[in-house]
Amino acid sequence: MRTREVGATGHHVGTIGLGCMGMSWAYAESTRDDAASRDVVRAAVDAGVTFIDTADVYGDGHNETLVCEALSGLRDTVFLATKAGLVVDDIRAKGMHRDGSPAHLRAAVDASLKRLGTDHIDLWYLHRVDDAVPLTESWAAMADIVRAGKVRYLGLSEVTAQQAAAAAAVHPVTAVQSELSLWTRDALGQPDTGASTAAVAGGGVFDAGDVVGWCASNGAAFVPFAPLGRGFLTGTINATTRFGDTDLRAANPRFTSEARASNTRILDTVRAVATRHGVTPAQVAIAWTLAQGPHVIPIPGTRRLEHLVDNIGAADVTLTAADLAELDSAPTAVGSRY
Repeated sequence: MRTREVGATGHHVGTIGLGCMGMSWAYAESTRDDAASRDVVRAAVDAGVTFIDTADVYGDGHNETLVCEALSGLRDTVFLATKAGLVVDDIRAKGMHRDGSPAHLRAAVDASLKRLGTDHIDLWYLHRVDDAVPLTESWAAMADIVRAGKVRYLGLSEVTAQQAAAAAAVHPVTAVQSELSLWTRDALGQPDTGASTAAVAGGGVFDAGDVVGWCASNGAAFVPFAPLGRGFLTGTINATTRFGDTDLRAANPRFTSEARASNTRILDTVRAVATRHGVTPAQVAIAWTLAQGPHVIPIPGTRRLEHLVDNIGAADVTLTAADLAELDSAPTAVGSRY
């Protein structure tokens, strides 16, 4: 697999990374299979997927432990990213709160290191900005942890360009992770209907802005999560699909039957491009994120080997200017993203 540099670090990773959240919670939890998930992580690394993404809040620590087990003997071959700043209150209901206090962050990094079975984290994100703690205070505490040798580089998740700039004035921002897909284009400065004022996990509001552009101008990677629209852009979800009670899509406004029926217009555009190229809709959706800039490293998640192979194949899809114009013209999604 071709590679891309993570920010200005000099470290190159596979063009497509692997998001591991769904292996522990949020999607179809009743069918969770840790053994199969470990196999997927190892198969991904074997295929050149060397950017592995987790977080302490995913499954309240379960995902970090799972990733540790999967990377046994492989730790030195991957660029390992995790996050802190969200705390689970109710694991079944996905209830959580933000805590960006220096004391919490210091405790959180030690707990993550233990669960991950490593002496350092390659990329450590502030998972969400805590409205009760100045961002610069959280960021300064995280910078101290870098200087202590526990973390190599720092990132931010779901921030505005203004917040990223404020953090960068204290310590370099190596990466920003936010949702980006053909049905969530906020990070490009193109807010979707309802999305620019939608509450995000942990409370608060995500403000729209050209964060992808800020990253390009400031030597930071942009890491899109959910590049497949939480599965919708694969074409495997329709208006009659039912989700389990613990699947976050069951209560997501964008996944009501009515919204899914309307959002099929976006999928129709993706399918048309996919048909011309002889590839899958998923591959086109991921390729579109890659086309947003050489600093963009998407992290689609999956628990199934066949989906992993499909996702990786997106790295070989080259979209033309006409393809991109057609995809960019797809309608905005119906329903807020949270």
